[in-house]
Amino acid sequence: MDGGPRVPVQRRSGTPEDISEVAPATGSGLRFSVLGPVRAWRDGELLPPGSPQQRALLAALLLRDGRTATAGELIDAVWGEAAPQQALAAIRTYASRLRKVLNPGASGAAGALVSESGGYAIRALSPDALDLAAAESLWSDAEKARQGGDLCHARALVNKALALWDGEPLANVPGPYAETQRARLQEWRLQLVESRLDMDLEQGCHAEAVSELTALTAAHPLRERLRELLMLALYRSGRQAEALAVYADTRRLLADELGVDPRPGLSDLQQRILRADPALAEPSAPATEVAKAPLRPAQLPATVPDFTGRAAFVTELSEVLSSASPDTGGGSVMAVSAVAGIGGVGKTTLAVHVAHAARPSFPDGQLYVDLQGAGSRAAEPEAVLGSFLRALGTPDSAIPDSLEERAALYRSTLDGRRVLVLLDNARDAAQVRPLLPGMEGCAALITGRVRMVDLAGAHLVDLDVMSPEEALLLFTLIVGEERVAAEREAALDVVAACGFLPLAIRIAASRLSARRTWTVSVLAAKLADERRRLDELQAGDLAVKATFELGYGQLEPGQARAFRLLGLADGPDISLAAAAAVLDLGVEETEDVLESLVDTSLVESAAPGRYRYHDLVRLYARACAERDETLPQERATAMSRLLDFYLATAAGVYAIERPGDRTVDHLEATGVPGQAFGDDAKALDWLHSEAGCILACVQQSLEPPTLRRAVDLLMASKDLAESGVSSLRYEAVARAARDAAARTGEAHAEGRARTTLAQVLSRAGEFEQARHEAEQAIELGRTSGDPWTNGNAPNEQGIITNLMNQPALSETYLLAAIEAFRADDNRPGEASALCNLSRVLVDMGETSRAIELVRQGMHIYDDLGLTFRLANARYALGIALSKSGLHAEALDQLSAALKVFVDSRQRLWEGTTHYRMAGVHLHAGRPAQAAQHAEQALSTGCIGGEWMRANVLTLLGRALTSLGQTDRARACWQEALVIHELTGAREATDLRRLLSPVSAA
Repeated sequence: MDGGPRVPVQRRSGTPEDISEVAPATGSGLRFSVLGPVRAWRDGELLPPGSPQQRALLAALLLRDGRTATAGELIDAVWGEAAPQQALAAIRTYASRLRKVLNPGASGAAGALVSESGGYAIRALSPDALDLAAAESLWSDAEKARQGGDLCHARALVNKALALWDGEPLANVPGPYAETQRARLQEWRLQLVESRLDMDLEQGCHAEAVSELTALTAAHPLRERLRELLMLALYRSGRQAEALAVYADTRRLLADELGVDPRPGLSDLQQRILRADPALAEPSAPATEVAKAPLRPAQLPATVPDFTGRAAFVTELSEVLSSASPDTGGGSVMAVSAVAGIGGVGKTTLAVHVAHAARPSFPDGQLYVDLQGAGSRAAEPEAVLGSFLRALGTPDSAIPDSLEERAALYRSTLDGRRVLVLLDNARDAAQVRPLLPGMEGCAALITGRVRMVDLAGAHLVDLDVMSPEEALLLFTLIVGEERVAAEREAALDVVAACGFLPLAIRIAASRLSARRTWTVSVLAAKLADERRRLDELQAGDLAVKATFELGYGQLEPGQARAFRLLGLADGPDISLAAAAAVLDLGVEETEDVLESLVDTSLVESAAPGRYRYHDLVRLYARACAERDETLPQERATAMSRLLDFYLATAAGVYAIERPGDRTVDHLEATGVPGQAFGDDAKALDWLHSEAGCILACVQQSLEPPTLRRAVDLLMASKDLAESGVSSLRYEAVARAARDAAARTGEAHAEGRARTTLAQVLSRAGEFEQARHEAEQAIELGRTSGDPWTNGNAPNEQGIITNLMNQPALSETYLLAAIEAFRADDNRPGEASALCNLSRVLVDMGETSRAIELVRQGMHIYDDLGLTFRLANARYALGIALSKSGLHAEALDQLSAALKVFVDSRQRLWEGTTHYRMAGVHLHAGRPAQAAQHAEQALSTGCIGGEWMRANVLTLLGRALTSLGQTDRARACWQEALVIHELTGAREATDLRRLLSPVSAA
């Protein structure tokens, strides 16, 4: 950017013509400039500038206002991410050279450039030694003079400050820091120019200002403040048509370039020019009598040309507005609709579109006002009523002073008229009530972030984000169908990254439209980085972050703290009890705070007692937490409380499901109590409803000092791994937990994580990987002495090796597990290992001993009241009985186990039990029943993943063959063979034999 037209430098008498050789101020000592090339003088003599990187170092030190910059900060300033390997040595070299130039004859801390705490600083300069400091001082004095009413002196001071610029700030200085500061200084210079021009107009110098403003608006076409000043200057010069043409040009340019309307200040100025507002008359001239305001106001802002979607909302709001029209049989009531929603969701766009469509129903006019309710200075109802009354033809002399009298006159003026009032961006119902027409035949359409439940008689509409289809259509309308069609998947990624929020989509699309060399994929990649996403979603004076900032700035301290801290959690939503733990508040107090945040549309009510953030709002909340939390540890402490809450509650659920299981005794201690449940069903409801939140919390907590607790939460929630619904997510988190524990060298946590992962992989049919994890866990258990790992790791390895057809090795592991469980007095663990060992003995042909062992396990489970684990034992007993030819008894045990698995929502165990029952029926000569159970196993899913699916298909094929459906049977076997060949399973050999021509014959 060029910073706008350059202000001529005021030359000093008696100085050379080449300004680059002249010090920026008179007097002796060191002088520096950054408002142009970076230069230094001593006693008026220009000092050697050095290399570009040396000037970058000097600029970074000068702009720190005497504060010390560390070597690392200076490296980032000069090179950023592209720093060379020898960057530190280079910084020291540049500093040494600068010291020789700036501190001749001095050393150490003497002179302007000092070394301190491993960094550098420039100090001991006179107040005006830096041109930027001088300019800032002049600006400060100008502000004071202006506030004191001395406009002439203020204007002279601003001009003096502007004269200190000598071209582009930090000209030709490399590095990211210089680039950022250059943009800042150029922006500030433009603000100074705007301020000086504003003072010019206040002094009546409008004719002189027109020329400069014309040049400035050409150089900065999207800067609306310059356009506003030009309109005012033209109007005061008697050029009303040109002033209105500037607005028309601006509106068209903004629509073409950014897809937005002019800001309210510019639109308001246009309306004031149209009605020849006396307040716009030049200050130096008396206001002249102006024409009477029109009696039919038409104040609605222009509707956007690319309005799309929202069909249901358009219909709903249109029907409410039409109820006020006598043409539709209405007219006996005043229609009021209030649209609420998060900032950027498109409330104003929708309301304006509906209002334009409803204009024929309100022939006496349409009033509009931006109530600025989301900002810190909301419009006062008295001022709005004054504006409305003037627009309706009431002379200023007839407008009363008090709010009550103005509201009464407003309602009287509307009596008998059919007027639509659009109250945009309302703060609350109290701000709106005095502005309602109150007359039949009139209607009010209100938008705001707060849901106005206390606005009597209002039809409330909650506006949500767009659907994916609507979002893609809006993006396409702005960007162009050709570019989107070529990269449709990338376009879907973009609108998804925007959270389907209309403002975000409009900004992203406008940025892409303005950059013809970008592809949609480039934009999608930029938005993929969550930490940068909000920064990317800005174009001109539109920014998603700024929209959220308005709502956040309205919050009370307690609300703001809750908004920040609850946004830290990664889960899809958060329950009231979990939120109370995060905030360290009581449940009732937490509910009050959260419901107030719902009313502001910053938080959504996902369901009774559950709350969630829009994705972009969550990112903003986290940015606020990083910026505004006064105690740095508060964020970590809040997340630690959430982890404690989930761990304590999951441990309670685990204990309800498995009374007597020693696992809960080996979990890490928690500082926050868990949620209590009255029965098993409610405990299971909690576990499965919180699955996404629990796994997200584990993923977020996989670093010291919360790593151990995170792994324990994963262990305590193991039922999620076998539910089928959360299995894949559970596996991914288990892998992350293993990697985090290994990376930190935490043997205790790593052993538990690897054991848990081995269990998951085994159930998924990934036996080789599961075996490796279990083997590693066994070694880690020995190293850490963790009794939980020492029992569970060999128990799992026994299951895995048996599935891999190594029964003798499996027996060894399971006997070791039984010994470890007994040493830990873990009777449920012992029962589990006994039942697993019975499965091994069945495969070894020792069915009598297998039945005996599984009955021992059942006896332990029965004593402890372990219903769920007793079902596992019944499952094992059913297999053993079936192998003994006792088919009826086997089906009884498997049926009993199936009922428990269904009640416990263990879908994978449910499907696996159907598979076993199919096998029993097939061996008993009942192929139809076998096929039925096999189909149920396929539709439900099984423990063992694809390997088990292939086994079910094989069994189904055998049943179908017995039923004479040989072609279908061969299709099942073909699919099973593909699966087994991909996994290298031994069952592939049997399937090839089944599919051989000889077998078919």
